[in-house]
Amino acid sequence: MQSVDGGASGLPIFIGNEIYRHSSYGAWHPLRVPRVSTVMDLARALGWLPPAQFVTSPRAKPAALTGFHTPRYLSALVQAEHDGAVTDDVRARHALGTPSNPVFPEMYRRPATSAGASILAGELLRRGGVVYSPAGGTHHGMPDRANGFCYLNDPVLAIQSLRRNGVGRVAYIDIDAHHPDGVEHAFETDPDTLMISVHEANRWPRTGALTDSGVGQVYNLPVAAGLNDDEMALIRDELILPLVTAFQPEAIVLQCGADAVTEDPQSRLTLSNNAHWAIVAALKPIAPRYLVLGGGGYNPWSVGRLWTGVWGVLNGQQIPKALPPAAQGVLGALTWDGPLRRHHPQAHWINTLRDHPRGGPIRDEIRRDVAQLAKRQQP
Repeated sequence: MQSVDGGASGLPIFIGNEIYRHSSYGAWHPLRVPRVSTVMDLARALGWLPPAQFVTSPRAKPAALTGFHTPRYLSALVQAEHDGAVTDDVRARHALGTPSNPVFPEMYRRPATSAGASILAGELLRRGGVVYSPAGGTHHGMPDRANGFCYLNDPVLAIQSLRRNGVGRVAYIDIDAHHPDGVEHAFETDPDTLMISVHEANRWPRTGALTDSGVGQVYNLPVAAGLNDDEMALIRDELILPLVTAFQPEAIVLQCGADAVTEDPQSRLTLSNNAHWAIVAALKPIAPRYLVLGGGGYNPWSVGRLWTGVWGVLNGQQIPKALPPAAQGVLGALTWDGPLRRHHPQAHWINTLRDHPRGGPIRDEIRRDVAQLAKRQQP
């Protein structure tokens, strides 16, 4: 694993890799769209990603992944990439070669690269600092099977790496539209891992009910369709920040999935990217180590803009009102083709980074559920 001191310069570190530029799950799959390469290109076009802050992600070898994944599963994943196909037995046992988790040319190398980034992040943060890995956040992966577009579970591997590098208490916050069932499976009984998930109710994988929150340090907040910026601000200020502050973590891992914004096709939530950026900023000063991961996000323009803004927030950059020509060129070159139609971008997806705020009334059920979870934390 690459050895880099992430805390020596005091500057945030961006972990990326060129593998994401041309790798796709297939022409029909939601993850056919470019994401990490867009963030890299857009951040560079804005002058936000100098070489000194960029680290190329290594590819994790199977032996490095056995802290969570079974050797049998890892062997099947490597073999599936080699063969370009799976047997019926492998499909049934490991959920490889399914519509959600298809066979594609980099089906081991690509997730092993994002897993390598998360493992490296734990090493970089040994002495503190900030690390950003937008390719990370594959929070559905299970020990013995792929799950929900996730072949490996890099958030779990990141937390394990932090532990190997001297970190005790870890707060894991997940604001993806989907519940992090794989991460909860790994840490639901661990008193040294605080897990907070805000996700859409009745959305796949349909786990993470409010009533599931009574195990260990797990707090699940399923929210109804239409969640707006003001409701997320309430959740941030009255649930997430008090819980994390009281926990006194030595490290924070934030899964910053971009699929909860209005433009994303995989949820019915209606946030703007401002809601995500506000949470990124608010969590940063609470712990000496901060790892921000990507996650869901299936509209290439909205995910690229949101995740580039995350990097800007981590670096204290001013979000420009209008993007310079080079940055507009990055977004203007994106396409979003599907099996049935081509999606056309709105003008502000090309010429701006920041969405207009999407506020609204705060529903009674949001207040009630936040208060119920917050009350659990009180002695």
